[in-house]
Amino acid sequence: MSRHLISSGSPFERDIGYSRAVVDGDWVFVSGTTGFDYGTMIISEDVVEQAEQCLKNIDAALAEAGCALKDIVRVRYILPNREDFEPCWPVLRQYLGEIRPAATMIAAGLSDPRMRIEIEVTARRQS
Repeated sequence: MSRHLISSGSPFERDIGYSRAVVDGDWVFVSGTTGFDYGTMIISEDVVEQAEQCLKNIDAALAEAGCALKDIVRVRYILPNREDFEPCWPVLRQYLGEIRPAATMIAAGLSDPRMRIEIEVTARRQS
């Protein structure tokens, strides 16, 4: 089995010392991903827009790992304000509604006050 590290180019990865995703055999572990557009390092103030950008960032990492959103088996949502979760449901359903991975939502502080949602996924590449 091979291990491969994936970077989005985010300065957070370099500064903190982690990978956007780690591929280990058929498993892909995507780090908690926020709503920053990593090309511009701009983040929307809107939690729903952040949720959508999170999923776009995750999709890009999964594509680099040789899989797709349909391969997600586990998702964790982390939000500082639990009241922000329900407004995100339509976008989460749009991206994951047919996949229906196992899911957990956690209310906890995030490292930057601009961050209103962080999403972490585990996927398994299809053989």
